Amino acid sequence: MKIVFIHGAGTSGLSFYYQTKHFRNSKAIDLPGHPVGSPCDTISDYVEWVRGFIAARGYKDIVLCGHSMGGAISLLYALKYPSEVKGLVLMNTGGKLRVSKTILDSCKIESEDQLNTWTKYHKANYVCPDRDIQELLTQKSVAIGPSTEQQDLKACNDFDVMSALPNLTVPTNIICGSEDPLTPVKYAKHLNTEIKNSEITIVPNSKHFSMLDNHKQVNQSIDSFLYKLKNNNTITA
Repeated sequence: MKIVFIHGAGTSGLSFYYQTKHFRNSKAIDLPGHPVGSPCDTISDYVEWVRGFIAARGYKDIVLCGHSMGGAISLLYALKYPSEVKGLVLMNTGGKLRVSKTILDSCKIESEDQLNTWTKYHKANYVCPDRDIQELLTQKSVAIGPSTEQQDLKACNDFDVMSALPNLTVPTNIICGSEDPLTPVKYAKHLNTEIKNSEITIVPNSKHFSMLDNHKQVNQSIDSFLYKLKNNNTITA
C-alpha cells in the first residue's frame, strides 16, 4: 500500500516529518501554491490536482492520510472516487470546516508587526520534539505566506460533505487531539458515527497538529489501521 499524506491549510508536506520517517512506502506532497505555483480555489479543485499527481506516478493501493484541510480533500476524494482509495486516515478534521472571521482576518497582513504575530502563532502550533523541525516548519509557512493560507481557509469554509458521510464505504481511521481547539473531538466523533466502516483514536494532551506533538501514538494508530487493511480485518467503530 502507498500512503499519500495531504497537509492542511497554509502548511506543507513537511508537517508529516515524523510519519514519512516511520512509513517507508509513503509520500507527503506539497499542494500547489505551498509554496510553488498557485493554490486551488476549492477543495474539489485540490482533489483533482491530487488525483492527477497520483495518476502521474502510478501509485496503487492508495491510503489517503489528510490533516485538517487535507482531511477534507481526502474525504471528498474518497466520496468521488471510492474505487481508487483503499483506506482513509482523517486527522484533526471534519465533514464541515467552518472558519471564523477572526482566523480569516488574521491572514490579512498589512504591517511587519502583523506578520510577526502571524509567524509566532504558527510556530507555537508546530510543537514537536525537534526544535530544528519546528523552525523549518515555521520558515516553510512564511514562504507559503498568509495570502495562500487565507485562500485555503476560504476553501475550507465552503467545504461541507456532512450529508454524504453515510455514503462513504472506504475503511477509515479517524484521529483527533483531545485538546484540539480548531477541529475539536466532537468533529471526530461525528465522523465516526456517520462513517460506517470507521474507527477513532483520541490522542491525549494533543492539539491541532497531533502528528507533530504526539507523533508516536499517531503512528501507532496508523500502523494498527494498516495492519487491518492488509489482513482484511473489519474496521470497527
